Amino acid sequence: MKEFIITLEQFFKENPSVAIGFSGGVDSSYLLYAGLHYGAKVKAYYVKAAFQPEFEFNDALNLARHLGADVKVLEVDVFASETVLSNPADRCYHCKNVVFGEIKKQAAADGFSLLVDGTNASDDAGDRPGMKALQELSVRSPLRECGLGKDEIRRLSKEAGLETWNKPSYACLATRIPFGRRITQELLTKVEQSENALFALGFSDFRVRVLGDDAKLQVPVSQMGDVLNKCAEIVGALKPHFSAVLLDMEGR
Repeated sequence: MKEFIITLEQFFKENPSVAIGFSGGVDSSYLLYAGLHYGAKVKAYYVKAAFQPEFEFNDALNLARHLGADVKVLEVDVFASETVLSNPADRCYHCKNVVFGEIKKQAAADGFSLLVDGTNASDDAGDRPGMKALQELSVRSPLRECGLGKDEIRRLSKEAGLETWNKPSYACLATRIPFGRRITQELLTKVEQSENALFALGFSDFRVRVLGDDAKLQVPVSQMGDVLNKCAEIVGALKPHFSAVLLDMEGR
């Protein structure tokens, strides 16, 4: 087994005052818990923007309250960046620059010189344009530095009693729109409302992707049978937003 130089406990002892870019997902939630658990002065920053669905915002605030964490909500206008809206292949790089640039500015004003995020050791840096932006902004990733991958973080989160331990990974709404197609509020709203309808029907860990005027539904293979059983309800929920509803037979 590979030995890592530092543990999370050591990280927070060496860095007792940190600002955390907090999304309410598995990774940043455990990072926030660990910082508090190891006695650091921690302030969490949640960015409320058009690319995040409302349920993520609510989940994040509930988790922060559960931990007794100090959290500040920042409203960031991602539509102010023409580059982000044009949706190039490296959109995530430009979006992270906007989002974490704002967090870093506010954190500095609040007296925090170190900003960290929840990137973990399972994340492939070669396939994550956003990680390049984090590096340029000097954002550190303690979970990654300590060699903690997603499975280990879920295990530790369960041991800590965090409700997020088995929360499915969730990418922002902009990822549902193919690169090169301009991002609009209308498209984001269609996707969010469609995914909310599928959540209500009992589905999880799925995606509703935009394909022309159609919706392409991706669900885990284990839920394919449920899609067929609830076909009428799914079509009825999504057809107000899309011309047709397609199913990706390869699944997620």
